[in-house]
Amino acid sequence: MPLVGVVIGSRSDESIIQDTVKVLEELGVSHEVSVISAHRTPEKAREYAKAAVDRGLEVIIAAAGGSAALPGVLASWTTLPVIGVPLPSSDLKGVDALYAIAQMPPGVPVACVAIGSWGARNAAYLAAAILALKHEDIREAYAVYRERLASG
Repeated sequence: MPLVGVVIGSRSDESIIQDTVKVLEELGVSHEVSVISAHRTPEKAREYAKAAVDRGLEVIIAAAGGSAALPGVLASWTTLPVIGVPLPSSDLKGVDALYAIAQMPPGVPVACVAIGSWGARNAAYLAAAILALKHEDIREAYAVYRERLASG
């Protein structure tokens, strides 16, 4: 059963989100990847978020560019932690997505990481840190990664 739901708004977002998937796999974090658009398939987004807890998800990572509504829409339908990854898919190179994700109203938080591939990787590391509070195997894998990082 996946612990992390990775959601992208379009198949064109797959190349950057592969960085997220790679990190999750390296840390042994079970996950799923879904394509759900906040604008083209809003009912599917609502159903996904509302059913996430019952399906065993514990964290959602949502990547979006442009208006970047997807992370906020998912967060509005679930109490799970949602991590938003701004994608550089517009002429503004992701700054618009960064602002959209970072400016969520009080009470509907979305964690926001960096734009693009750095953010995609950090979203997976943040998800692992959250899951490490409950899952010993993920805590150990993440600790080993951080030790390797510290040793250069």
